[in-house]
Amino acid sequence: MGWRLPVIGNSMTLYPARLTSLRGVMADELKFENGLGSKLDLAAPRVKANREALAVLMAALRAEETTIRLGGGAKAAESQHAKGRLTVRERLALLLDPEPLETHVPEAGRGAPGSVSPSAPLSNFLELGLWAARGMYEEYGGAPAAGVVTGLGRVCGRLCMIVANDATVKAGAFFPMTAKKVLRAQTIALENRIPTLYLVDSAGVFLPLQEDVFPDTDDFGRVFRNNAVMSSLGIPQMTAIMGMCVAGGAYLPVMTDTVLMTEGSGLFLAGPSLVQAAIGQKTGAEELGGAAMHSEISGTVDFKEPNDEACIARLRSLVDKLGQRSVVSSQLSVVSGEEPGEVFSRVAFDAVKDVPKYAAEVLSGLIDPDPAKAASNTYDMREVIARIVDRSEFDEYKSDFGRTVLCGYGRIGGRAVGIVANQKMHQSQTVAVGPQAGEKRTEFGGVIYTESAQKAARFIMDCNQSLVPLVFLHDVNGFMVGKDAEWSGIIRAGAKMVSAVSTSVVPKITVIVGGSFGAGHYAMCGKAYDPRFLFAWPTARYAVMSGASAATTLAEVRAKQVERGGKSLSTEEKKAIFDEIKETYDAQADPRYGAARLWIDAIIDPAKTREVLMIALEAAALNSEVPKFNPGVLQT
Repeated sequence: MGWRLPVIGNSMTLYPARLTSLRGVMADELKFENGLGSKLDLAAPRVKANREALAVLMAALRAEETTIRLGGGAKAAESQHAKGRLTVRERLALLLDPEPLETHVPEAGRGAPGSVSPSAPLSNFLELGLWAARGMYEEYGGAPAAGVVTGLGRVCGRLCMIVANDATVKAGAFFPMTAKKVLRAQTIALENRIPTLYLVDSAGVFLPLQEDVFPDTDDFGRVFRNNAVMSSLGIPQMTAIMGMCVAGGAYLPVMTDTVLMTEGSGLFLAGPSLVQAAIGQKTGAEELGGAAMHSEISGTVDFKEPNDEACIARLRSLVDKLGQRSVVSSQLSVVSGEEPGEVFSRVAFDAVKDVPKYAAEVLSGLIDPDPAKAASNTYDMREVIARIVDRSEFDEYKSDFGRTVLCGYGRIGGRAVGIVANQKMHQSQTVAVGPQAGEKRTEFGGVIYTESAQKAARFIMDCNQSLVPLVFLHDVNGFMVGKDAEWSGIIRAGAKMVSAVSTSVVPKITVIVGGSFGAGHYAMCGKAYDPRFLFAWPTARYAVMSGASAATTLAEVRAKQVERGGKSLSTEEKKAIFDEIKETYDAQADPRYGAARLWIDAIIDPAKTREVLMIALEAAALNSEVPKFNPGVLQT
């Protein structure tokens, strides 16, 4: 007898007995190993010292954050109360649901008015851009948080972007960084299709700096352009006017879907004084642009409310009635039985059973926060991954190849992710090409080698092909240099990785854990590569190179310049130059410096990384429209 071919529709196969045996094995009995272990020892001297050092740094950060949240200070808050108005953080406390933000709240109508200390962080609010304008505008008395509060919070169970003016800071006037902060919030809302709520209480452009606020593509006018674009995409926008809304800023509420206004507030293109100066017409603020006028005569306002409390209650009621745009489930969701409505893979998540196996608090002992140690810290990045993915399960991709970059699949809060992370442990690798081909070499942790770049590029493309969002964990010194690296095609491999990141169409979220230096920052989805969110640990360092490296190079250059003039520098003078340059570079590499300029969305507690990523991934999933992936021309 010859071989029998399989027959469609019955049990006849080449190996019927074997197939019968396999049919007795349930799918959930098939086992493979994808669980991550942990070797972090809390009692280890290095871990203990790192935790103590980070605790000091975190205390300093929290103290400064407390001051920022006070805005214009107690006197300005008293002035706001004297007008019968709440401060911005009091308004947020009434608007947001009381449950922690990372808790999924599908039921409508949850949350009740609460109270909050004006300086306390809100557990139900992921504040973005808190450090904006730090160290800026000091000649004008400063602008804490750039005079506006932005971030993600739930309103009646619905994840919303909040943009709220802080009237205690220069009457809520727009500084240059204020405009950029609002634009960043709108960009996040645009990319992720997040309903956006504006709490307006602003005097308009800060006139002494009008040339830096008014004309450019990332200035004040772009806010209204974004209002229109967001509306065209069907992103719900609602505005509550609870104070002044004047000049160009008056366009913002009217370009949103719904406008609410409290009695005693003002909405006009020009205030009474300017109107009199311009056209000689005398009028009062209420007659010109009060809530009664706009609700009864102009018809501009949809809901007139007596005070802040009533206005916020009405706003919550309106958000409670927002519909949810349906999306066609992907084939992946249909096949796996996952929850419908999202294009990205998501499974049911148990907040008790599916948490990581290891405590996140120990992450504080992983990295020495000393800036001088940013490039030399060594640790296993799997310790971080084990504390952010569900059940500490991680399907590592090409685990034996290109070991200085870790790639693999996991879930965070039930949502599938692809993780690209710099491995900070030194690794042994067989050389593929170049003068040392076939030999073993030790590769430095945090450095991207040719093989690592090739692996990461292919993994990023695979995630795009499979519609898997990407999470990047930075602790990168840069790309490898030298003859061996050049012979191996490091430039070509690096270009391939950068190209893959650039053309990626799935959501990308970046967390800077330690160093993020040079071109490594680009390849790991730095700010210029459109991550949906970019977060940083307090241990992050963000620069072309470390302060010590930059100081060594520049101090030598300066010394040679002096020597060419016929002079020589003493050892003490050279050290003084080195210290000065290093201090400047260390200050600029500090995450607070980047956060002040909105390069970083938020500086987060390492122990809260998983919770923050859960919120960011939920936000990213709101946008079901994923463009076709076209990687373009890749160097091969």
